[in-house]
Amino acid sequence: MTISPTASWSGMIPVDDTALAATDTGGPGQAVVYLNGAYADSRPWRPVIADLGSGWRHITFDERARGHSRRSADYSFEAALRDVDAVLGATGVDRPLLVGWSYGASLAVHWAERHPGRALGVVCVDGAVPYGLTGQAGRARIRRLFHRMRPLLPLVRPFGLAARMSADQHADVNIEANEITASIGPVLDRVTCPVRFVLATGASLGGEEKEMEEMRASLDPVLARNPNIRVSAKVASNHSHILRKDHSAVAAAVRETASAVGHGAG
Repeated sequence: MTISPTASWSGMIPVDDTALAATDTGGPGQAVVYLNGAYADSRPWRPVIADLGSGWRHITFDERARGHSRRSADYSFEAALRDVDAVLGATGVDRPLLVGWSYGASLAVHWAERHPGRALGVVCVDGAVPYGLTGQAGRARIRRLFHRMRPLLPLVRPFGLAARMSADQHADVNIEANEITASIGPVLDRVTCPVRFVLATGASLGGEEKEMEEMRASLDPVLARNPNIRVSAKVASNHSHILRKDHSAVAAAVRETASAVGHGAG
């Protein structure tokens, strides 16, 4: 299936053994594809989309078992990258500006690195920094966290804060994401399009403020090595609230990224 680029659209995009709930505002503006946090649906992007306005073509989708998308037998990072390809294919977008939050930021960077010349740019919202909980101790910490959260997952799912997965599946996604993010430095080194980071500075669930600052400081060597990568803003909110409280900084980073290659709102 191919979606008309001129008209707004919402529906399901088939991929592998599942289908993804997607929306496309259409129009002639630069296409911006939003990649969600690991367990979130696309709703947290609404303040950013409203801030940017109608001069852009906004494309959102829910990943497998998130939001209104269907379940799958495969929730791996590679499957999530295939989902990006499926959405781009269905919408007919060849040169997207990718905007990713948390897990979505890692997806955006990996997709851009694998498709040199195709990504117009990448905006990473508090994600894709080369730091993660790894090894046996890291995996055990993550599993303990989701074991404690097990009773809460069904309660927060209607608010787009958990997937239709078991607690163990949530943990599996998080463990793989931490391993991939911890080793993302060389991937960032190879990205040739403009990349802009918006970083939160507050403490988050699962990490104290000092640990969060250490995590974000791990980006400094990458900034020194690759001139395509810059920090657009550091904001006061934390990881969970950044899209709601600091949507203007994210929207500004989108504009900055697009202007770096001579693109912008239609």
